[in-house]
Amino acid sequence: MEEFTDLSEEKSESSIDFKAEIYKYLTHWKWIVLGILVGGFLAFLYNRYTIPKYRTWSTMIMVKDQEKNALSAIPSGGGSLFALEDDGLQSQIEKLKSKKLVSSVIDELNLNQSYYFEGNVITVEAYKTSPIIVQFISPDSIVNKSKLNLYITPESDTRFELRLAENDNSKEYRIGEIIEIDGLKFTVLPQSRNIKGAFKSSNTINFKVEPLIETANRYIQNLVISPKGQSKDILELSIVNESESKSEDFLNFLMKRFNEEGVKDKQEVAENTTKFIQDRLQMITDELDSVEVDIAEFKRENSLMNVQAGATEFQSKFSIAEQQIFDLETQLELLRSIEEILRKQAEFELLPDVGINEGGVSGLINSYNSLVIERNLFLKGSTVENPAVQAISDQITSLKQNLFQNIESTRESINVRLSELNVRENTAKGKFQTFPGLEKGMRNIERQQQIKEQLYLFLLQRREEAAISFAATASVARVVDAAFTLDKPVDPEPWLILLGGFLAGLIIPVLIIFIKNLIDTKVHHKGDLNSLIKNIPFLGEVPRIKTEEMDIIQLNDRTPLAESFRILRTNLAYLIQNKDRNVGSTIFVTSTVKGEGKTFISYNLSRTLASTGKSVLLIGADIRNPKLHRYTSTTQGAKEKGLSDYLYDYEVASSDVISHTKDDNIEVDVILSGPIPPNPAELLMNDRMEDLIDHAKTKYDYVIVDTAPVMIVTDTLLISQLADYTLYVTRADYTEKNLLEFPKDLKKQGKLKGLAIILNNVDYSKFSYGAQYGYSYGYGYGYGADQESRWQRIKKRLFN
Repeated sequence: MEEFTDLSEEKSESSIDFKAEIYKYLTHWKWIVLGILVGGFLAFLYNRYTIPKYRTWSTMIMVKDQEKNALSAIPSGGGSLFALEDDGLQSQIEKLKSKKLVSSVIDELNLNQSYYFEGNVITVEAYKTSPIIVQFISPDSIVNKSKLNLYITPESDTRFELRLAENDNSKEYRIGEIIEIDGLKFTVLPQSRNIKGAFKSSNTINFKVEPLIETANRYIQNLVISPKGQSKDILELSIVNESESKSEDFLNFLMKRFNEEGVKDKQEVAENTTKFIQDRLQMITDELDSVEVDIAEFKRENSLMNVQAGATEFQSKFSIAEQQIFDLETQLELLRSIEEILRKQAEFELLPDVGINEGGVSGLINSYNSLVIERNLFLKGSTVENPAVQAISDQITSLKQNLFQNIESTRESINVRLSELNVRENTAKGKFQTFPGLEKGMRNIERQQQIKEQLYLFLLQRREEAAISFAATASVARVVDAAFTLDKPVDPEPWLILLGGFLAGLIIPVLIIFIKNLIDTKVHHKGDLNSLIKNIPFLGEVPRIKTEEMDIIQLNDRTPLAESFRILRTNLAYLIQNKDRNVGSTIFVTSTVKGEGKTFISYNLSRTLASTGKSVLLIGADIRNPKLHRYTSTTQGAKEKGLSDYLYDYEVASSDVISHTKDDNIEVDVILSGPIPPNPAELLMNDRMEDLIDHAKTKYDYVIVDTAPVMIVTDTLLISQLADYTLYVTRADYTEKNLLEFPKDLKKQGKLKGLAIILNNVDYSKFSYGAQYGYSYGYGYGYGADQESRWQRIKKRLFN
């Protein structure tokens, strides 16, 4: 039995009930299992009837380093003008995937023309195995731009039926007959290798032609080229296709054509280089002759054989003249010094010997000093009066005069020589100053000569190298492994497709259920009332009644309906256990809107309480839209007057409207609603309603009042304070979730007393009790619950 939630208890619950969310999907487990099975079956069919595609681990090629062109070694950084550009590995990949190269391969192998065997389910390509061959008479330029789709059905060894795919019109032709369709002329022939009668016995052949550029684009998209190896100098090619032989032929021929194009490009470059060098040689020869003529003319005009030697000669002359002038000027200065000493010193003193080499001055000074020394020696032993001393003195005086004369004549001689040397120095200096200009001009001419000579020799060498390169051009790449195809298909991958099918079969129904739940705004089970029953007690659930079942409980009833009302009765007892026992309990039963089953709850609850021996009065207070009479109209003893009569007519007593019923030995007193009045609100506001309830509480254990919906009309709120407890009915699959805030607000405002929630019409086949609590049970406990076998219960659960 479900525990009753007290109003004062507040449980901290997660905003999301994960168990309830999971059970939302588990209740639809049949559809989920069906989706998984259907998805797996479709995946199986896809694997069974899809033509597999194989990866051809095509040719692995080692791209060689581009050989340096003969012109790449030009000195002084000139190689960049003539050297062949090294494109690198990525450029080779781009060349392999170029439309021009791929288109040429497809055109050579006729890969834009395909033959297919028509089967009952799938169509298989007949590459090199077709019993027929279509030969075009129209030029390739027209065929490669056309699109054609034909069905050829052999009728005999010599005749066949041809049908266009665009229409069902067919026509019969002979083998070898020229056929023209959409401007294309062709003929159909049997393969020469076929045995006799093979053409006649073959099935329909589908022949397709598509534009060459479209086929090339498709192959380029499927072609994968990646560098391999430690030094990244190996290219690995691969392609995925339905036909293994076609892929292998394409890759092998692609490498062959790539090498041919590379060799052709190299030879073309070498040929163009040779022609360019020959033209340059002729031009440089003429320029070199002109430069040599300019050198000879320059030397003749300047009377020079060698500018450097001439400049050296004049520089030497200038230096010698400059040194001689320096020496003579030194001698002049020394002569001036000696002359000044002779004039200023005392008589008979020694003169300094300063090394004057000109005019014998140095000899006269030495003679003068010898006489002075000799005189001084005589004076040590005699006087100046000594005849010998006087004779020496006379000689010294005479020599001194000669010395002055000699100095003067020497000075004049030196000045004459200085004048001559200055003239020579100026001449040499002037001549030397012209040599930088001469040297510059000569160097310009010689530089041009050297450049022309070097370029001439270089071009001669490169012409030979270009000729050798043309004669011995190496291939661009070397094929390491020819194309081969793996045995295992890459598409479809059976296990991956099966897994995807199962996952799709799981996801699609789950997604549909999710969307259905997302757009669903109705209350379905107790879990949807979580936001409401956090603060308001939950009294219990009432199961949905099937069409063949009774909606009124009977005495000793063991149906799920009766058990649910017994649970309501027990929970209600917990709610009112502290109430004064001297008077009865007034219980109002209401709902948000009409149709939620408040009258149904009221009537069956009153019968459940009465079955325990309690006295119960059931009042139909919904006088605007009375429903209670549907349950009591056939009951004997029901009176004609009802509640509206009592409220309106003060002459009518309560005993006049109370009907005593005893349906199936369950005694319940009932007050029906009576005629529908024009002013129900005003009637309910008078004191008669309060008097009726107060009087009934003294005579009955329970007074159950079936009231009007609180959201539609105000009738219930006008008399809500007369109730001890209010049972608020919600209905599964009917009550909107956004209306659950309304009773919550009424509770906060105190407009409804002793509020408790009842969930009506719960479908346990869709939402088990485990949706709220993590386990599942029904109301099968009781008599006869174990009569069904386990297999019967499983079948009932699976197929009901």
